[in-house]
Amino acid sequence: MEGQDKKVMIVGGTGLLGYHAALEFLKRGYRVTALALEDLDLKGWYPKEIEVVHGDVFTMPPDQLVKLMKGHYAMVYAMGPDDRSVPDAPASLYFREKLVDTSARVFDAARRADIKRSVLLGSYFHHFHRKMPHLGLAARHPYIMARIEQEIAVLDAVGRGMDVMILELPYIFGTMPNRVPLWKEVFFDRLLKMNPVLYPDGGSSMICATNVAEAIAGAVSKGLHAHRYAIGDQNLRWKEMFAIMFGAIGVRRRFIHVPYWMAAIAGSFMMFRERRRSREPGLNLTYIFRDVISRDFFLETAQSAALLGYGSCDVKAAIAETARACFPSGYKSKAER
Repeated sequence: MEGQDKKVMIVGGTGLLGYHAALEFLKRGYRVTALALEDLDLKGWYPKEIEVVHGDVFTMPPDQLVKLMKGHYAMVYAMGPDDRSVPDAPASLYFREKLVDTSARVFDAARRADIKRSVLLGSYFHHFHRKMPHLGLAARHPYIMARIEQEIAVLDAVGRGMDVMILELPYIFGTMPNRVPLWKEVFFDRLLKMNPVLYPDGGSSMICATNVAEAIAGAVSKGLHAHRYAIGDQNLRWKEMFAIMFGAIGVRRRFIHVPYWMAAIAGSFMMFRERRRSREPGLNLTYIFRDVISRDFFLETAQSAALLGYGSCDVKAAIAETARACFPSGYKSKAER
């Protein structure tokens, strides 16, 4: 088998991507260690073949990290907040600490532990920042700036002492036991209040968590140091994604496309409201509709799929499954509660 009994440590091994990556590595013959927060009851469902070590990498001393990582061949870093986080202001400090500084410390510890291969799970926003520099995405959005700085900091931390492959990930759908998908909070809790749903035209590349797991394992076995791989499967428009998600929970909504400038007015109000609470989103709501939502953030991924050996799936079915998992007991409207 591919892994030949090699050990891989997954930092964040009980999260959605870490969990699916762990399953994929087991299939390929690796021994797997999951380093994760003790925030989930793993009894009865988490594979017993996976060694679980509880710890907080955001506060763990470097020497302790090195000790835990000794004896592992590879590491996958699947930790950190994503673009949907709304921390206390200023957001730039929060994302720098959680994404940039912590990642650099963990990857430096991995290098010191003599780990040979590693994978950083990043964001496709960096891909589009490189592709469309005229948009100035990093200048306006703290999360995007932090993702760019994260990749630079990690590569600086390891030098040539360890191979680092970077996966730049788009919208991801999938489920796992005992966790409600983040889509409930960031999608349903907001948009269920709207009827009709007013939203700009645009879309994104999307992929299933299981295929991301294949890409992660493929990067460990085949990836090249310091290469960035844009990972995706199908490109869908927002209207299509919304229809699948609402339909999966039995909700009917009309969708009306509005120009980005009209959505930006609402975004500016939401941004003002967050700032009144001394909070700041990682993606600036005043500009997000013009910079991202109203555009086609579509990826051409045939080359990365061939290089890393990850497959395709029924993304639409995964979207529906994810939506249903947001309401384990079934969705009920306020009138039905």
